[in-house]
Amino acid sequence: FDITDALRLDGGTQSIVVRVEDQPDDATQPRGKQDWREEPHDIWYHRTTGIWQPVWAEVVPDLHLREVQWIADVPGASVVCEGELSCHPENPVTVRVLLRLDGETLAEQSVRVDHRRFRFPVAVPALRHGQDRHRLLWAPEHPVLVDAGVRVGPADGPEDVVASYLGIREVGVADGRFLLNQVPYFPRMVLEQGYWPQSHLAAPDAGALRREVELIKELGFNGVRVHQKVEDPRFLYWCDRLGLLVWGEAANAYEFGPTAIERLTRDWLEILRRDRSHPSIVTWVPLNESWGVPDIAAVPAQAHFASSLYHLTKAVDPTRPVISNDGWEITEADIYGVHDYAPLGASLSRRYGDPDAARKTLAEGRPGGRRLVLGEITAGRPVMLTEFGGLSYAPQAGDKWFGYSTVADATGLVHKLDELVSAVLDSPALAGFCYTQLTDTEQETNGLLTAERVPKADPAKIRAILTRPARALPGEEIGAHREEITPRSDAE
Repeated sequence: FDITDALRLDGGTQSIVVRVEDQPDDATQPRGKQDWREEPHDIWYHRTTGIWQPVWAEVVPDLHLREVQWIADVPGASVVCEGELSCHPENPVTVRVLLRLDGETLAEQSVRVDHRRFRFPVAVPALRHGQDRHRLLWAPEHPVLVDAGVRVGPADGPEDVVASYLGIREVGVADGRFLLNQVPYFPRMVLEQGYWPQSHLAAPDAGALRREVELIKELGFNGVRVHQKVEDPRFLYWCDRLGLLVWGEAANAYEFGPTAIERLTRDWLEILRRDRSHPSIVTWVPLNESWGVPDIAAVPAQAHFASSLYHLTKAVDPTRPVISNDGWEITEADIYGVHDYAPLGASLSRRYGDPDAARKTLAEGRPGGRRLVLGEITAGRPVMLTEFGGLSYAPQAGDKWFGYSTVADATGLVHKLDELVSAVLDSPALAGFCYTQLTDTEQETNGLLTAERVPKADPAKIRAILTRPARALPGEEIGAHREEITPRSDAE
């Protein structure tokens, strides 16, 4: 909002009020895990009231940058810069881009722009060196970020100067594997609800968001599935900076119809536009477990909506894999994300222990009570367990509790975690996993950490279980250019 005309010029104090309202019982409103009841039940949590992500004001010239996006093109040895100006320029203006890495100038380019939106490639010659380009490529073990400066302004007016950054990397799928920078990579993710005891969807402070990323990495995960929540950009910043894969997901509605379709589609387009420059985000998930499309297997309109979200996402961002409906009843997908809370490792091995078993499970299995794939199964698409585990300590009598499997103590937690994760890592058919979940969240007490972020078992033992090489990637323990580096501090 441009509030210039609403400001007084007499120098007096003025208040700016930003207000948001919603209706807690409106099932067509995308809401994620926020309960429609007054008290949390099953897997739904207390609602968050108010604005829970940053709001700020800044002074800018009349002609300024509204948006800057970055798209890496590694084979093309370039980075595409996309952006939007605040208004259509009366005369052509110059957009200047400077890309630097640790004092090295990678690119410097100026382009004349005569429209409000612009898009142009920025050549990065250092990417042409095939034996040396790895030093420029972003990965969880090597989270290289390139500093980007963008300037724009008319010849006779003030410039607008924006400081940005980007990560140069490619993601994709092929031959049943997830690819990072054209090399098979095994995502070891954890389900992140992103709730906090004192503030629900909002982090208690900015430092908590950085610490959350650090905790995930310390436990041995290389990725996070942010579940039914569009996470704070500051969390995504730390995923970029410290090196953590992210599956970007929408908060879903619970009812199907024209209003729900319009709301989720509008929200999803805004999510894609805001977050698509984050190198950490490697997969998009618009729907989860048929939430908002409860009759997708029987009602063609609901299946069409799920498929349309897949194709809409690919149209807006063709650089990332997309899953139309993660968990089951998948219509279109680049990755088959399956949710299976089998309590025994032997059960997981029977269902996914080899390629034939995995194909049969996709075609015939119903681990969540519903068909996994609607329509034909496409060969070569990776299969991942994107929810499994869910281990809780056995509740005491009268405890408000929800979980999938229980253990008695820390020793039992480590033993059962090893059993389940080993079944996944020992399968040549599974291309990655997402364990449920990082933290206890209200009555859903199946976290590896308590709601206060205290580990329930020795983190070193958990890390040893999670980081054992996967059979699906026989050379993973070698891994090209996977050295750990110390990320730059915020000040640097």
